[in-house]
Amino acid sequence: MAVVISEISRLTPDDFHQLWLHLQYNLVSFILLSALAVVGCTVFVMTRSRSVYLVDYSCYLPPESLQVPYKKFMDHSKLIEDFNDSSLEFQRKILERSGLGEETYLPEGLHCVPPRTTMVAAREEAEQVMFGCLDKLFENTKVNPRDISVLVVNCSLFNPTPSLSAMIVNKYKLRGNVKSFNLGGMGCSAGVISIDLAKDMLQVHRKTYAVVVSTENITQNWYFGNKKAMLIPNCLFRVGGTAVLLSNKASDRRRSKYMMVHTVRTHKGANEKAFNCVYQEQDDNGKTGVSLSKDLMAIAGEALKANITTLGPLVLPISEQILFFATLVAKKLFNAKMKPYIPDFKLAFDHFCIHAGGRAVIDELEKNLELSVTHVEASRMTLHRFGNTSSSSIWYELAYIEAKGRMKKGDRVWQIAFGSGFKCNSAVWVALNNVKPSVSSPWEHCIDRYPVKLDY
Repeated sequence: MAVVISEISRLTPDDFHQLWLHLQYNLVSFILLSALAVVGCTVFVMTRSRSVYLVDYSCYLPPESLQVPYKKFMDHSKLIEDFNDSSLEFQRKILERSGLGEETYLPEGLHCVPPRTTMVAAREEAEQVMFGCLDKLFENTKVNPRDISVLVVNCSLFNPTPSLSAMIVNKYKLRGNVKSFNLGGMGCSAGVISIDLAKDMLQVHRKTYAVVVSTENITQNWYFGNKKAMLIPNCLFRVGGTAVLLSNKASDRRRSKYMMVHTVRTHKGANEKAFNCVYQEQDDNGKTGVSLSKDLMAIAGEALKANITTLGPLVLPISEQILFFATLVAKKLFNAKMKPYIPDFKLAFDHFCIHAGGRAVIDELEKNLELSVTHVEASRMTLHRFGNTSSSSIWYELAYIEAKGRMKKGDRVWQIAFGSGFKCNSAVWVALNNVKPSVSSPWEHCIDRYPVKLDY
């Protein structure tokens, strides 16, 4: 543009007259070229990728009355009388080694003796979590719910009719042409899947908002049997949820916290072991629960490798890419048993939000990615304070980093989650400002006590 303007400024009136004469003699060619330029510009504008901004998000903080310390958990388990002595001792040991603290939450129905696991109680839990998140989100962002064009809700184990997304549409009176989606059975990584789906929808629908709600429902999914592989989720999963507001409006960039950079999804479901490693089933006595395989961590490691093989070239500096590629070629050509080179992702990211699925998950990623104690602090403290909140855990972790005042302009964040199927999904964000914690952050009243020393 600068060169063109410079050349035009040198033209004389006689030059303009000569140019006009040339245009008269080549009028058809000029019109065709102009039309082609207009069409090309239109296609470019209509098909180019639109930036997606994370305006704000809200994590649910249950009331203190729903907290479940170790002693209360064990006392209730004994009173229920569904568990034998061996199962009770197993749960006690898992709790002590789990990394969970004394302030995690269970739904109201599971505080009753006997537990109230009715459809009504499950709906009440879903409403408390989803509406609790959304009320704060709309209040903080000043967005009218009727301005929402896309709604994505994910909850793996509770899918009533009408759907959870329909419950939100009804509660907030969303407009009749809202594009709503309800994702079920997709496990703890479904939060990133929902973000990816919302991103794709925002590429199609211009100048609008999308809301993503991620949660899990525990009321009807507590296991009341004695199969040890199915007792582990009882000890780890707790109440939680989050609501995220996304926008593709350029005008929202200034007030947004983050901009989406990449989403990468990996599915290992074609492998039988991977498919069966997290499996909802009934035990020999007809009690329903989710069984966790002993191969889970090995399968998670394979899924992670596949995911970072795709993500690496998108985010890593060229030096790390060359080392990774050279090792991969050498492994294929010369030595199949050669240990693969794990790229240094600390060169690509400033913060890591690793799904707080359990102590073993965090330990494994800390070891494999050679992360520091600080890098995994948000994940460990989230597990300690809130437990495994399934697909919403990565947002509690992001809120922790913000509450600590560590998120600076230009910082890159890697959210990574694992889920049944088996899936490993990643989302990468870049901070647009020095990010402050949202109003009513879940860490608002306790951040000064963290990090805590973990006794394991």
